[in-house]
Amino acid sequence: MSDRSSLQTAAGAIPESTGSLRGKVAVVTGAARGIGRAAAVALAREGADVIGIDICRVVDPRSGVQPSTPEDLTETGRLVRAATRRWLAIELDQRDLPALRAAAARGEQEFGGIDILFANAGIQSFHPLLEMEDADWSITIDTNLTGSANALRAFAPHMVKRGGGRIILTSSTQGQHGTKYGAAYAASKWGIIGLMKSAALELGPHKITVNAVVPGLIDTPLTRHEERYAQVLQDGGRTPMGSPTDEEAAKKILTAKTPLGVPWIDPADVAPVVVFLASDAARMVSGAAYDVTAGDSARNTA
Repeated sequence: MSDRSSLQTAAGAIPESTGSLRGKVAVVTGAARGIGRAAAVALAREGADVIGIDICRVVDPRSGVQPSTPEDLTETGRLVRAATRRWLAIELDQRDLPALRAAAARGEQEFGGIDILFANAGIQSFHPLLEMEDADWSITIDTNLTGSANALRAFAPHMVKRGGGRIILTSSTQGQHGTKYGAAYAASKWGIIGLMKSAALELGPHKITVNAVVPGLIDTPLTRHEERYAQVLQDGGRTPMGSPTDEEAAKKILTAKTPLGVPWIDPADVAPVVVFLASDAARMVSGAAYDVTAGDSARNTA
């Protein structure tokens, strides 16, 4: 599969089902595309009904990332239903805790309960610290870190009522090694590790496991855009040209950087880790972070 493979075909690369999540209800935030879509489909193929949440509109007007759309979320729903599982789509901003709590109540009412939360939604933009505006910091922190905490706070009480559950948060390898011009994003993703570990301590007595998946650079719109290519080139000591050649040059740098020799990782390669952490096979795993970085995490010391 090429690094430019569509997210629709990426979902098809998920391993064959073993039915490990049959009868479970999973919530996936950031479900419209990328890791969220791949995970939603993988969870459905393992037997889970899925509640897919996404904002489906612009969050950060200064980011170079094209936002997801309602049509993207609809496509995720089509793929989940193709796995013969139930699907509920909800559009909301995860910075809005009351909206998340309303979504949790609706999911419990329509599906009977909540067993799994994959708090995956997040944004990214690049701004040098010396040029950063207040909104550049707050939008990223509020969306990624506070938004993930909001999702946990909204859905965990329903798992307590259920007698247990699985929570998986999406961090990033950029939160472990830092990112030039990406201080807000790196801080938010490192904060998610602390959030995960604290929640694991608090929710363990309720038989709820809490873990994190730590992706590297994933083949999604979050990392496949001009702003990101320019950052890679600048970090590599090269000058962006503002042309299609930037993408190819960034691809070469990233391919050489990862031990497994890929510039971007397919979202479908992250989804099986999410499925494992959501399953009974991981019932004794909590407070842990699982890297999917094509080997780049070998350089991390944190």
